[in-house]
Amino acid sequence: MFFKELYRYRYLLREIVAKNIKVQYRNSVLGIFWTLLQPLLTTLVLVFIFGKLFGTGDADIINFPIYVLCGRLLFEFYSQSTKRAMRSVTGSASVLKKVKVPKYIYPLSNVISNFITFLISLVVLVGFILFYSLANNAKYPAPHITRYALLAPVPLLVLFLLCIGVGLILSNLAVFFKDIEYLYDVFTLLLFYVTPIFWTVNRLKGDTLMTNMLKANPLYHIVEMFRDCVLRGRMFSYWSLLLSLGFSLVLILIGGLAFWKKQDKFILYI
Repeated sequence: MFFKELYRYRYLLREIVAKNIKVQYRNSVLGIFWTLLQPLLTTLVLVFIFGKLFGTGDADIINFPIYVLCGRLLFEFYSQSTKRAMRSVTGSASVLKKVKVPKYIYPLSNVISNFITFLISLVVLVGFILFYSLANNAKYPAPHITRYALLAPVPLLVLFLLCIGVGLILSNLAVFFKDIEYLYDVFTLLLFYVTPIFWTVNRLKGDTLMTNMLKANPLYHIVEMFRDCVLRGRMFSYWSLLLSLGFSLVLILIGGLAFWKKQDKFILYI
């Protein structure tokens, strides 16, 4: 039923995705170029500030700038797509009050549009890899690019599913609990620091409880799987794949059921 309905409204979904991408850069001078410039600048800032503190002495960090960029790109996609999905239903109130369409189209379209711009931003990562592969820099050696780089889309797909699940749940909650937006802003800030973006879990050696708590974060596993593919040149952990994929599918199921039960009441609250 769900896939049949989604197929029926596929053209609407495509139009909303295209509109979201256009609106995102409508009033910007540089336009979609910000998709490349923003991760580049923020990565340089993080490398400059934390390079000396975290960039050496850890075998998992082969190349600190690429290590940071991998985490930064994936986390930014998660943060932006889920926040925009959260506001998608309430932000489309004027349309939803006039036209009867599946409400989940709006959070889904926001995740898809952000995923497209995220894929474009990966050009920056490719540039970093090429630069350090040719630079012969002793401080930041070339990443280990092997055949496992071909598996990089796997963690990206899992991240996409995770964002859909979180986005469905948040967009549902935002209709009934307006404060969820402010709470989620605080949560994503906390999540940024507990996800190893510019540091590694190995620095918590001896603190087994804290290490296990941090490894319960599905974003940790997704980011590490991606780094294994494009930085370390090795196969990612099957346990990480099963945990993050299972968690994502459970969230999609919860979010889908919540929409099925509550979407007819949205009109009373938006």
